[in-house]
Parts: sequence; structure tokens; C-alpha cells
Amino acid sequence: MWNYMVPILVFMIPITAILAGVANRWIKLKEKQLELAARNSAETAAQYAAKIATLEERVAVLNRIVTDRNEGLAVQIEALRDEPKQLN
Repeated sequence: MWNYMVPILVFMIPITAILAGVANRWIKLKEKQLELAARNSAETAAQYAAKIATLEERVAVLNRIVTDRNEGLAVQIEALRDEPKQLN
């Protein structure tokens, strides 16, 4: 029985080492892919945050315009409506 075990062990040790190396490379590749995906997600999130900040500023301006009780604004809007349209 030992006569059969020695050749099997002699071939299994290098095969196991090769498979471990392949698995190690695959794991490193997956880690790099995850790092790139995380970096891209962070950049996209930053872009969305900048857009949201811009939109919040615009909404704040519109809110001030709508809630402004200054009658001068209403007069200005009506004056713009009453102006004759000029064609270019």
C-alpha cells in the first residue's frame, strides 16, 4: 500500500502548490476589481453630492422668490408681461 501512496503524494504536492498560486492570483485580481469599483462609486457619489448641493441652492432661491411678500416683485413681473414682444 505504501508503494502507491508515495507516487500519489509526490504528484499531489506540486499540483496543490500550483492550485494555491492560481487561487492567490485570482484573489488578488478580485481585490483590485473591488478597489476600482469602490473608487468609481466614491467619485460618482461626490459628483451626485455636488449636483445636489447646486439644486439645493437653486431651490432655496426659488423658495425665497415664492415666499417673498415684496409687492415690488409682483409689479416687476406684471411689467414684464405688459412689455411688447420684440422679434429679432
